[in-house]
Amino acid sequence: MCFNQDEPVLSLTRIAERLDLPKSTIHRYLATLEAARFVRRDGATGSYHLGYRFIELASLVLQEADLERWATPHLERLSAECGETVDLAVLDGAQVVYLQVIESPRRVKIAATVGQRLPAFCTASGKAFLAYLADDQVDYILSQGMPRYTDSTRVSPADLRQDLRVTREREFAISEQEYERDINAVAAPILDAHGCPVAVIAIAGPAYRLARERMMELGSLLLATTKAIAREVGDLGLAAIVARMGFSRPCREN
Repeated sequence: MCFNQDEPVLSLTRIAERLDLPKSTIHRYLATLEAARFVRRDGATGSYHLGYRFIELASLVLQEADLERWATPHLERLSAECGETVDLAVLDGAQVVYLQVIESPRRVKIAATVGQRLPAFCTASGKAFLAYLADDQVDYILSQGMPRYTDSTRVSPADLRQDLRVTREREFAISEQEYERDINAVAAPILDAHGCPVAVIAIAGPAYRLARERMMELGSLLLATTKAIAREVGDLGLAAIVARMGFSRPCREN
């Protein structure tokens, strides 16, 4: 790629050098691109900039920015690879909401449905969000209540904050029977350019199949997936998705 944020303006010579082509060939190509408004030439310096046609095309892509659509092939691949239920969720208040669910192909599996809501403080998906939010936002969410759902539920804010610190260090969250007995889950966030969580992908299954060691393995797989989605959608795409969802949350400063 010739043009980038560090070098948004290039001379004919520089472009020819980067593409390793004769200047005469590059000149013909640039003339064609200029006529189509993909590049524009500065009459004073002779240098080239990207043209406004790219903005028009980018706007079409951003209008269609749909996180579920981008994530679907990744979720399906994850479910097939790990054999467990995989879901995509967003944070709404003190709860996470499932946007998409790919069920495990196994007979014994976790049943989840699109639109289902779960508490953020004791689920892997929720903790993957909370770990990246500003302290005052976490305080507000925890103030909505931390009821005990199982013997493993963390009901102490101090205990949960320690868990969130560990989550940030390894970049994914785990839940070991904290919301429902015999069910474990691991989750990682899709982060925007500012390090704010836009959505979270989680893998959930029976505790006997998702032991801690297995969740650690899947955490690395999840991280690779969420980072791949962020790269594919891009900063502008993620910003468009956030704007369409209509939420704005203060995030933890890096």
